[in-house]
Amino acid sequence: MTINAENNLSLKFMLLFIPVAYTSYLLHEFGHWIIGEVLGNNMVYSLNYVWPQSGHYIEASHEIYVSIGGPAFTILLSLFFFLIIEKYKTMYAYPFVFFQMFCRFFALLFGGFGQQDEARISAILGLGAYTVAIIVLLILFLIVLRASYLLRINLKKNSYILTMSTLCNLLVIGTYRMIS
Repeated sequence: MTINAENNLSLKFMLLFIPVAYTSYLLHEFGHWIIGEVLGNNMVYSLNYVWPQSGHYIEASHEIYVSIGGPAFTILLSLFFFLIIEKYKTMYAYPFVFFQMFCRFFALLFGGFGQQDEARISAILGLGAYTVAIIVLLILFLIVLRASYLLRINLKKNSYILTMSTLCNLLVIGTYRMIS
């Protein structure tokens, strides 16, 4: 589906959010895991959480780097699919862009702000509690805004996308709770 084609939100497009949601969570956690492993920590990986197997990092400074890994991968994933949108004008890349912003917003709003990566990074760096969260969300929002403009996705269509993102996010959270 390109912007030259019918710009309706088909069932096929909306169902794409299900694998996008799971993939997004896994890649966000992969960001934490890969940084921890590169730093020499033996990390444990799950759908919605990564931690050092020993219960602590080899060095205390590793906590900041591992914390940054998740949001960094989330931003990189959004940028990667934004570049696909810029080059090919495909609607099918948009769920990856939109869901990254939505997922971080949802986690910060409903997941216990102080438990989220952005709050932990802000605390470690001695910044205001919301500083890193605002920066991450602003970057992701600007990517979504530009992608929406390029694909001519209006507010009404984004409201449907928001609803589907909410359902898929709840599906991932429910799955994580069932398997953990």
